[in-house]
Amino acid sequence: MKNTSLEENPTFDFQQNHITFLFDEQFSTCQDTTVATIMAYDMLIVYLQQEIKKLQKNTETNKLNSMKQKPSNLFWTGSKTELIELTYALHSSGAINSGTADIKELASMFEKLFNVDLGNYYHTFIEIRARKSSKTKFLDKLTEVLIRRFKDSDE
Repeated sequence: MKNTSLEENPTFDFQQNHITFLFDEQFSTCQDTTVATIMAYDMLIVYLQQEIKKLQKNTETNKLNSMKQKPSNLFWTGSKTELIELTYALHSSGAINSGTADIKELASMFEKLFNVDLGNYYHTFIEIRARKSSKTKFLDKLTEVLIRRFKDSDE
């Protein structure tokens, strides 16, 4: 049987010395782990802030690239109120993205598509709701002209 003393097993000696410094009062304190944890969190915060900045730059770059796309050749020639009425009707129907599209996304898309600034479309929607006559004036007009077109095509 072999004797496993410290002299014969230098690895064991290293491990024992490695553990010793954790308890050596001249080498470490009881707060070392706490300080190391705080320093690690500080480093993590710096790293995460850098990653957030990278993501923000990528988002801004993507927005700029999407704005650089060729502008549409279509121009809305009706009133802004009519386009807003149409936008809200499409949003309410749930026909775009299975109803998950946000009104802001739709308005932004129509602004780009038709080269128009819809302004405060929320306020305009409130004005449309407050109409004394038909609240769907433009949609009624669309229905009428489409039915007329069907009749003209049948003749």
